[in-house]
Amino acid sequence: MRPQLALITSSDRTAFEKQVWTLLCQIPKGSFSTYGLMAAHMGSSPRAVGNALRRNPFAPGVPCHRVVATGGALGGFKGKWPKDGEGITIDEKKKLLRSEGVRFDGKGKVIGTPFQGFV
Repeated sequence: MRPQLALITSSDRTAFEKQVWTLLCQIPKGSFSTYGLMAAHMGSSPRAVGNALRRNPFAPGVPCHRVVATGGALGGFKGKWPKDGEGITIDEKKKLLRSEGVRFDGKGKVIGTPFQGFV
């Protein structure tokens, strides 16, 4: 993730956005975390984390697709929130996660324990 960290630190984005994106780079390929777990680690709110992820110009290299809503629903992606639980961006998020080895149940929710080993 070194190249991604260089992109983040050299960007002209806010300190909070850089902090969120740097934390995001700790989520291993094949894993996922939640907006809530990231927010708790940072002492922030899930909505603030989601807003920073929405403005991530470095995706998918800085992997915001690895963050899902509490309960395993995919949530938003690329600044869009689906009205009916699906859509082109949600399909893309699911495809990226699946290509990394993340599994889904019959309702489209991620299966497994969210990553929370943030440092």
